[in-house]
Amino acid sequence: MKSWLITGGCGFIGSNFVRMAAEMEAGRIVVLDSLTYAGSLSNIAELTTRGRVEFCKGDICDGALVNDLFGVHGFDCVVHFAAESHVDRSILGERPFLRTNIEGTYVLVDAARRAWRNDPHEKRFIHISTDEVFGDLGPDDPPFAEGTPYRPSSPYAASKASADHLVRAWQRTFGLPAIITNCGNNYGPWQFPEKLIPLMILNAIEGRELPVYGDGKQMRDWLHVADHCRAIMTVVNRGEIGATYLIGGDDARTNLDVVHRICWAVDAELDRAPGTSAKLVRHVADRPGHDRRYSLDAAHLKTSLGWRPVENFETALPAIVRWYVEHKNWANELRTGAYRQYYERQYAGR
Repeated sequence: MKSWLITGGCGFIGSNFVRMAAEMEAGRIVVLDSLTYAGSLSNIAELTTRGRVEFCKGDICDGALVNDLFGVHGFDCVVHFAAESHVDRSILGERPFLRTNIEGTYVLVDAARRAWRNDPHEKRFIHISTDEVFGDLGPDDPPFAEGTPYRPSSPYAASKASADHLVRAWQRTFGLPAIITNCGNNYGPWQFPEKLIPLMILNAIEGRELPVYGDGKQMRDWLHVADHCRAIMTVVNRGEIGATYLIGGDDARTNLDVVHRICWAVDAELDRAPGTSAKLVRHVADRPGHDRRYSLDAAHLKTSLGWRPVENFETALPAIVRWYVEHKNWANELRTGAYRQYYERQYAGR
């Protein structure tokens, strides 16, 4: 690929992918990001300083801007990460999710269709989605597969399901060279502090309460962001147009298990007595419509494209905790007054 558009490239997964793409000398890279609360230019600052990546601050819902970028740069590949992605925030206010995730995706697929209609050869539109579009699983249900019907539970999941349908329709009707990926729960560096793992790490470091929804036995498939990015790059290079690929880490754990392992890792990193952080765990009222279990069958990606996850949660966790200890200033810059107001609204009194 000669010219890339990466939307949401200042967010968690997007910035990790931008770093990987830049390291692989993946051609000219343009990052389009509106720098909402969850995106920070500091996540890719050294790449823009070196001229490896060009940054454009803008909204994916701005059709004039998006079409102009296609006209100027002649993109060969779009990797679409940009999304409102936090379930809790979608329950508090759904409208930003409908706008960004549905309208923004429409603007992008339509701009790509128009730009590539005369020459779709060797073009790619990679749409990054989530396992949450499938709803949840019972304890004995088989994992989600590419053909699992959509059954979203939250406003966030519904908006992502809608975006998936748009991409699939534009591929089927207009020949957009699109591929959809659905991933499990990611973890790793540069993740916004409101998500489970960085929230628990940072709270444990600071000796703050660790709020766990309900009984904490919600089961998730955990995927290291580096494995996710490698999977996406594999799909960019060798994925089949019109296909969907599920990306799972083969690492299913309950939320409570994740929290207790974080407690152990933080205590070890800070040379505290074992069990110190575990005393901070506090069970709070569960959130509405909380899905009980996710599990992904990534066999299609593994067998057809040869991808395998490399990282394991237990072995990767100490390095992740160390990263957040060493990047405390980065986290503090993101945890502004608005973040603290959200935190209090979300957890106080539960």
